[in-house]
Amino acid sequence: MTARADRRPLPGVVGRAVEHDLVSGLLQSAPLVTLTGAAGVGKSVLARAVLEEHTARHDGTVLRVGCWDGPAEGGLVAALLRAAQPGDGARRDSATALVRRTAGSRVGEPVPGAAGPPDVPTGPAPADDTAIAGLAAHCRRHRSTVLLDDCDPLRDECARLVRQLLRADPALRIVVTARGALGLPEERVVELAPLPVTLGEGTAGPAVELLAARAGAAAPELLAAVCQALEGSPLAIALAAQQLDRMSLPQLAAQVGADGPLYYSGPAATVRHTSLYAAQAAGYALCSPTDRRVWARLSVLPGDFDPWLAGCVCTSCDVPAAAVDGALERLVGASVLERVRDGGAHDDTGAALPPRYRLPRAARDFGRTQLREAGEESAALRRFRQACAALAAEAQIAWQGPDQQVAVRLVADERTNLDAALTRPPQDAEDALGALEIAVSLWFHWAACGHRREGRAHLDRLLLLSRDDTALRARALWLAGYLAAQEHAPGAAEALLDQAWTAAVMHADADGLARIAHAHGVLALRRGNSAAAVACLEEAAGHRSRDPWFGPGPAHSWALLALALSSLDAERAQAAARHAWENRHSDGDFWLYSTVLYACAATERVHGKPGAALEACRKALAAKKLIGDPLFIAGAREMVAGLRREVRSGEPLPDPPQEDPWWRPGGPGVPPHPFFSRLRAGP
Repeated sequence: MTARADRRPLPGVVGRAVEHDLVSGLLQSAPLVTLTGAAGVGKSVLARAVLEEHTARHDGTVLRVGCWDGPAEGGLVAALLRAAQPGDGARRDSATALVRRTAGSRVGEPVPGAAGPPDVPTGPAPADDTAIAGLAAHCRRHRSTVLLDDCDPLRDECARLVRQLLRADPALRIVVTARGALGLPEERVVELAPLPVTLGEGTAGPAVELLAARAGAAAPELLAAVCQALEGSPLAIALAAQQLDRMSLPQLAAQVGADGPLYYSGPAATVRHTSLYAAQAAGYALCSPTDRRVWARLSVLPGDFDPWLAGCVCTSCDVPAAAVDGALERLVGASVLERVRDGGAHDDTGAALPPRYRLPRAARDFGRTQLREAGEESAALRRFRQACAALAAEAQIAWQGPDQQVAVRLVADERTNLDAALTRPPQDAEDALGALEIAVSLWFHWAACGHRREGRAHLDRLLLLSRDDTALRARALWLAGYLAAQEHAPGAAEALLDQAWTAAVMHADADGLARIAHAHGVLALRRGNSAAAVACLEEAAGHRSRDPWFGPGPAHSWALLALALSSLDAERAQAAARHAWENRHSDGDFWLYSTVLYACAATERVHGKPGAALEACRKALAAKKLIGDPLFIAGAREMVAGLRREVRSGEPLPDPPQEDPWWRPGGPGVPPHPFFSRLRAGP
């Protein structure tokens, strides 16, 4: 523990103008101001900067106690009284005597003048009213502000001292820096966040300014990349800047951008700030065993998460499920976790939304090291992938339910976690199947919401890792072929769909055969072969699906059939569109609704009704915007623009072969034989 009358000059404080003004304003009216935030965020530097200005304006002093520097003789009050004395030896000796009379004894040491055997206290002895009154009187005479710096290891003792000082002198000003608030009624809390990396488009933020001040002239994009990877942490930026003595800025940017812990270290004002590891270890030492385990296990989560996902990853025989929520809140209070969203109701739907949390990179790196050293990393990673598989399955069921936006929102919330579960190398064959299950469950995200290329990349990799002939692999082969067909990659699509057909036959999967027919219908549409598309889609639409939760069912086959018939037979196209809507799973199937309306728009346009086509296309566009798919949206917008011109000018319609529909990006292709006739000849 260190104590002094703090008058040292400070370096410039970067990017804290708003917080500086807020703390300065609170000091004018509030007796207790606490600065909180994560390790290395700059709490102490800002507090000293504000107090230097405050005391200069009021001709006062600062009495500072550094609570993380080890125990001091006599406790907090004794340390503050020593800091209040002048530097000469005589006054220091008298101050020491005053401390020993008023602040109690050390363990096993008698108080001078006391009768009887010495007491043996179990902790720091509380100061009596005389010492408190003397300290308050000194602060009043010298206009002193008390700074309890880094008070986390002595949080309860600091809270008691603050209460005693404010009872002795309510006009006293006390500033506290800590990772968590003291929880006193008089307290005004200012929470410091990491420094912003950017301020709007193209404008460098304070984090970049801080790094530039240490790195000198450098490419702004490299500075921003380093700061982004370090998440704007002032301590992390300072330690990274010290590495520029031995590496270039591009090398530093590549290193901090890579996945893995950062073990940078360098000189600092305190031992715990010489490295990111030491800064996190100091807070880790103050946590309970349960909170430490939860912290370590949360490190496998790369993105933000809700209590359910945290419970899946953290629960075990030594951490009950009921204990996880409390641990999350305590870690938030200790500035280990960030709360990125409070719980509440969704603005649009009114649905209950759980809170969401995030483990910053420095805390995540430290926790991962602890998890690895405890030998628990493999089990935690396996639980994480299993939880993501459950999330993907839940999203798939929600997609086929009454509101597809619920599924879209769920995938958006968990995007980072799902991506990590798909890309992290599996530990064994069972783990690889778990990753493949996630990719297959998210079929709607790839196929209906426009993420086809990403889905193909995941499936191509995972199919190589999962070679066992299972029903899951058969679905994955179909999905990979379906996405290739949607992307107009006929060679890859046909090869994959052939493999899927063989697997579906072997597993007696009639639904799979219908889905393969549907995919070949899509491929034929993209090739511009309407006759082949009609043959395939009629076969798929005639099948009654036994599994309504996976893949496009008969209703979507009817919708695509209406699209294929739009230029051939208006009456049959309209009948197919009616069949599609009659076979829907729910009224909230926006994917089906948009496809049906687009087919109706294409039919009306080809047959000379641009006004009706414009109305249908507008509705299709509005429905599709609710769930995504940039390709469809761009195509529908282009059709809307063309129909508006036709309605305004009355220009004749272009011939259908000259049109460039949204589902056919273009490129030569040989129309294939009808799907089922080819299948009957064998793969």
